[in-house]
Amino acid sequence: MPLLVNEWESILDSARDLRRLLHTEPELGWQETSTAGIIRDALDALQISWRSVAGTGTLATLAAEAGGKHIALRGDIDGLPITEQTGLTYASKVEGRMHACGHDGHTATLIATAAWLKLHESNLAGPVTLVFQPAEEGGHGARAIMRAGALNGIDLIYGWHNWPAIPFGQMVCPEGLIMCGNGTFEITVHGRGGHASQPELCADPVLAASAIVVNLQHIVSRRLAPQRPAVISVTSFEAVSAPTVIPERAVLGGSIRVPDVSTREQINAAITEVAVETARAYGVRCEVVHCPRYEATINDAVAAAAMRTAWLKTRGEGALDREFALPAMASEDFSDYLREIPGAFALIGSDDGPAHRHICHSAHYDFNDRLIEPVVQLYSQLVGIDPPGLNP
Repeated sequence: MPLLVNEWESILDSARDLRRLLHTEPELGWQETSTAGIIRDALDALQISWRSVAGTGTLATLAAEAGGKHIALRGDIDGLPITEQTGLTYASKVEGRMHACGHDGHTATLIATAAWLKLHESNLAGPVTLVFQPAEEGGHGARAIMRAGALNGIDLIYGWHNWPAIPFGQMVCPEGLIMCGNGTFEITVHGRGGHASQPELCADPVLAASAIVVNLQHIVSRRLAPQRPAVISVTSFEAVSAPTVIPERAVLGGSIRVPDVSTREQINAAITEVAVETARAYGVRCEVVHCPRYEATINDAVAAAAMRTAWLKTRGEGALDREFALPAMASEDFSDYLREIPGAFALIGSDDGPAHRHICHSAHYDFNDRLIEPVVQLYSQLVGIDPPGLNP
């Protein structure tokens, strides 16, 4: 056992170093060439076979010939177009790019899992595929690697996301809906511009667009049942002009969060109706374009129970956050996997103090390296291998 413990500590130390290296070199979706190279070099060093998929994606398989259930474990690898403001010694070296969602930590955790499972490969009951997925941040990376055959022969898939709004070490992993689906919309309001001193000769798109913003807020509160979780957020308003000029047009952009396809259809139809009719009331016209992104993330009941059981063994009784308001209104393309095969996705708390309380997508965010060990323990148990340090 001392030998295994020493190997375990060495794996965790290497994973922390790897995580911070990845943090210094963030790459956006479908541009993760350096990140993919680091992942593949690490797998080569572990003597784990891998293949590239969908360009920057990587699939690595252990115990490929084992006869039991084939389980996949996923980690996402892309960063975000955000300028980091953490001041960390390992902060991003690339202006305007940052690992602001913890995908560097997810990747390092999956590499650490690979290292531990490689030591115990002969004891695996079934094959284990490690999915290093690109372009989770809106790039439909899951969909792309699925089209390339990433799920062929796989029976179950598990994934996770660090969550700063949850206390450290607490897990949220319900059966059924855990995260909402999302979409975006753009509303272009066409008016008639002119001099600000003669509004009666103009058809003001700024005024009309402002009314549209207000009226859109009534959809969730007045057209949906209060028991149905949904969000409509207008996130941009562009009407570039001069102080004395009423412009020709205004453009609104926004995001929706929905629990299911029927709610998506209802909300999109209502957004179009409200925008068009409000524009008409103000003597202008508008065009509405909807863009679906990800569907809701819905856990398989059996897989979610297995994930919760493994986590309790890792962290002890009381390690499930039963107060967290479900579903999370954020979205995940892990949902695409769960629409094809059974599996489960968990949110795991990272808040152990001010340094790890900044929300995902914040310029001040940093992944909590303390999560690496318990999640490697979790992943290892899910494929039937016990690591050191479990609660009895």
